[in-house]
Amino acid sequence: MIVTPSQMQAAEEEAFCKGASPDSLMAIAGAGIAKTIEQFFSKPGTAILYCGKGHNASDALVAARHLQAKGWRVLLRLAYSPEELVPLTRSHLASRSDIPVIEKAPEFFDAPLILIDGLLGIGSSGAARGAIAELIQEMNEVRQNSGGFSIAIDLPSGLDGCTGEVFDPCIQADLTITLGAVKTGLIADSATALVGRLAVIPLPEILFREGDSSEVITADFLRPLLPIRNFDTHKGTYGRIGILAGSRGTLGAARLASSAAVHAGGGLVTLYALPDAFELLAATCISEVMVRSISSYCEVLSEKHDLLAIGPGIGREHDTDILTILRDSPLPCVVDADAMNALSTDLSILLNSAGSRLLTPHPGEMERLDPQQRRSRREWAEDFVAHYPVTLLLKGSRTIIAQKGAEIAFNTTGNPGMGSGGMGDVLTGVLAALIGGGHSLRDAAMMGAWLCGRAAEIAITKDDSQESISATSVIAHLGAACTSLREGAF
Repeated sequence: MIVTPSQMQAAEEEAFCKGASPDSLMAIAGAGIAKTIEQFFSKPGTAILYCGKGHNASDALVAARHLQAKGWRVLLRLAYSPEELVPLTRSHLASRSDIPVIEKAPEFFDAPLILIDGLLGIGSSGAARGAIAELIQEMNEVRQNSGGFSIAIDLPSGLDGCTGEVFDPCIQADLTITLGAVKTGLIADSATALVGRLAVIPLPEILFREGDSSEVITADFLRPLLPIRNFDTHKGTYGRIGILAGSRGTLGAARLASSAAVHAGGGLVTLYALPDAFELLAATCISEVMVRSISSYCEVLSEKHDLLAIGPGIGREHDTDILTILRDSPLPCVVDADAMNALSTDLSILLNSAGSRLLTPHPGEMERLDPQQRRSRREWAEDFVAHYPVTLLLKGSRTIIAQKGAEIAFNTTGNPGMGSGGMGDVLTGVLAALIGGGHSLRDAAMMGAWLCGRAAEIAITKDDSQESISATSVIAHLGAACTSLREGAF
């Protein structure tokens, strides 16, 4: 559920009336914050807490105890004197007398460096002023100049939690750990660049009477969709997948999509290639992929498959064949890249398709399908599925999944390193594998977006950086992403 700050505050007050205490909620929040941080860093380093006077500072101080126990060096930057803090925060500060209070960010520190924003909470409004504004600016400068990783508690200080309006100054967060439920401002288009990766810490004692019932895609939400496999399953259980991808000059797209389908659990993966590409693909695809030569893509209409994935690197020379397949095939189809560009010439195909279709446009491809015309990304996606009977995965820093009659869903995972070629090809293969395993198109879209984003995060905790990560790295870490989902990642 997605709630406004006032709805969150009302739910908290109801919980307190029923016997919950601020300290008990902070204990859960602080432990969750620390556990989430551990998910992104394989070794401890230096953590600087930027604290205001309210309960966000208390959450940060509780998290600090857990971080110290894991070997982090914790330092504290205060916007106010201890006497000015609210009583609960003052109490938590007194209990953390082992945390040095510093007057400015240190020049030397043990890497990695994380910067924790506990300055303003959901009760704040308008632009920050005075000491708070100065610390926001300092935190952003340290992030920029020293390579610090900024983590906002509940919402980045300087962001309106209801509307997503960005005030000046505002924390530039790499990760926002929100408590209880996602606040409406965090998923606004204007907020995405400031919020970064979004994690949600459930607070079991808080129940919501009101709110937006849209889905926020988390591991808790997805875990039931990825059960442990039964012992007596076999390759036929997980789908006969046909992939139409690649052409001379873009064969890598075919290799990535087919490899991803294998590593995401696909049962039998067949890649179809035209004669001019067949020998190269047959020699370079991973051994588990069957490469078949065909003279026309329409030949797949007579092959036995459970689904088709169409489009990565296929080129525009075959638009007529692609449109015929999308109109006539009774199989579910994952539609990506050039197949989507072909569709943009005749969207009526979607009104008469013989089977279900999952479209995966990036913003440029979506613009060709349906110009945005000042609509929010959410409105854009909702309007499209209202007119066309498809499942839509609208890619972006905050990927959106939409389907008529179902709640819209927002993905939470990923990082800026995914802004490189081939990521969409990998996603196509992952989606195909999930559908082949029996998932609905909507469930596959939600899980595929989360798993690819999480795989990219795990890659960075291992050997990669945001600069070096590649689509191949994402494929290599899909297994770890599945394990992470089952183990309760945030």
